[in-house]
Amino acid sequence: MDETTPELLKFGWEEWVALPGLGVPAIRAKVDTGARTSALHAYEIETFGPANEPKVRFLLHPVPGRDDLVIPCSAPILDRREVTSSNGESESRFVIEARLEVGGQAWPIEITLTNRDRMNSRMLLGRQALKDHISIVATDRFCQPELSFDVYTTRKMREQAPKRSLRIAVLSRENNYSTRRLVEEGEARGHTVEVIDTTRCYMAINALAPEVHYDGKRLPRYDAVIPRIGASITPYGTAVVRQFETIGTFCVNGAAGITASRDKLHAHQVLASQRIGMPTTAFAASPKDTSNLIGLVGSAPIIVKLLESTQGKGVVLAETKKAAESVIDAFRGLKANFLVQHFVKEAAGEDIRCLVVGGRVVASMKRTGADGDFRSNLHRGGSATAVKITKAERETAVRAAKAFRLGLAGVDLLRSSEGPKVLEVNSSPGLEGIEGASRKNIAALLYDTIETRVRPAPVRKRAVRTTGQGD
Repeated sequence: MDETTPELLKFGWEEWVALPGLGVPAIRAKVDTGARTSALHAYEIETFGPANEPKVRFLLHPVPGRDDLVIPCSAPILDRREVTSSNGESESRFVIEARLEVGGQAWPIEITLTNRDRMNSRMLLGRQALKDHISIVATDRFCQPELSFDVYTTRKMREQAPKRSLRIAVLSRENNYSTRRLVEEGEARGHTVEVIDTTRCYMAINALAPEVHYDGKRLPRYDAVIPRIGASITPYGTAVVRQFETIGTFCVNGAAGITASRDKLHAHQVLASQRIGMPTTAFAASPKDTSNLIGLVGSAPIIVKLLESTQGKGVVLAETKKAAESVIDAFRGLKANFLVQHFVKEAAGEDIRCLVVGGRVVASMKRTGADGDFRSNLHRGGSATAVKITKAERETAVRAAKAFRLGLAGVDLLRSSEGPKVLEVNSSPGLEGIEGASRKNIAALLYDTIETRVRPAPVRKRAVRTTGQGD
């Protein structure tokens, strides 16, 4: 597109134009020489970003009568002006700049944002946009090549959508490495990333307008939520995630998957239902079944594990049957829920952490326990190194994450003589160890998935309404 020496163009009173920087490949615009600045239909307008470089986000229905077709847009704010419409009403509007493409030429124009939902033309072209290289023929329309709304029904529309700025919430109570990396990487890509303390959220639960509130105010509309729910607040944390899901916000990990993965008994039942390999596991509530319970997983040594243990806490290796009975009695005395599990000796205190993002393994590392410790958790003093995994291990990790419908998961595998066995599926995997061992930017890979996921999808083609109220 030539933006330096535009040729004279002939415009009628209505023309097809494009705003590619906003993700709008086709829109009908009314030419109005009585207006100085152009105007674009926008609703749910909200500001975001730093005070010294504010941006604005808004939604657009580019096709009259197609409320199902929504284009999310964002742009830096140039100004805010008081604009008086033809009927004498004044309105304060945000002003942005966008590149106008028409007739094989392109040039930047200023645009004010306002709700033109009742107007048949979703865009108004004012004098500033027309400049000196436009010749107006007031009695004609569509002097320039006509475009088509059909472009919104193609996959190309999704693939070529601009990488707009997103507003993302990280649900986390901790200022740890993972949280800082998510904020750092998101802001480096031009997004606004807000860390929200999950326990300080409260919810308005109703059928028509469910909301999430925080510090006395309703939280804004987020493009995506990245849950980092701690084990101690799983019930309330997943309720908050569920509320965002009800609103329609894309959540990297859903409430159901977080809940199921956090309860080890439930998690193993999910894995078993999908026929995914795992160590033989048994559970019982009655103390009368202790001996039979141990027998179900084989002979000692066995693992006794609390159902909601994390970072290796609440996991005990019982070397003998008598030791196992003692540990089980102790846990029952504390009224703790636990399970017993076959000890995979050949793993030799090592496991494989596979990080699954968007349905594929993006990094893996081998974790080795500290001297004398069968647990390989890094929080327990273990060490991590990069490792090349097998095809079977990769497929098992992907299947495990899919079983819980997790967009981000740390799948821990044991290398047994019978093939890979899933030890655990973590819905809030730490990034520090895996980024350090693999030397990969895991946060960036997660944002790649989020950006692809929240782009507008092509809509089904149907008849377009071309009549409406005038301007």
